[in-house]
Amino acid sequence: MIDPLFWLGLSILLVAASLTAVLVAALPALLEVARAARSAEKLFDTLSRELPPTLEAIRLTSLEITDLTDDVSEGVKSAGQVVKQVDQSLDSAKQQAQNVQASTRSIMVGMKAAWKTFTRPKSSRRTVDRLPQSQKAPLSLREREARRISDQ
Repeated sequence: MIDPLFWLGLSILLVAASLTAVLVAALPALLEVARAARSAEKLFDTLSRELPPTLEAIRLTSLEITDLTDDVSEGVKSAGQVVKQVDQSLDSAKQQAQNVQASTRSIMVGMKAAWKTFTRPKSSRRTVDRLPQSQKAPLSLREREARRISDQ
């Protein structure tokens, strides 16, 4: 058989050649990884400088939005109260109008009654009607009906 040293040397030579080939093939990839690492480092630096102010601005904006929401809620509540007050005022005005209508009707009925009383011809019976209750004789059913018909 051939000398084992020869095979050992050949094996070492093949391993060295393989490692060299792998290193040559991996060198561009390693350079790209290094470039990506530098880009990532720059990105992280930029983020560490820019992110805190941006987050603070977002926090302030959310506080302002909350304040505006509270203001709008108060405005809506105030508008609701105004609507309730207007509704109550309308109900009150409606009630007052009904009261005026009833009073006007009562006045008109009173005026009609007064006019009928004022324009009715005077009769001699009036003097009898003015007698005290104790001096009046009780009326019969026919007399009451006749009196009621004549009064109309």
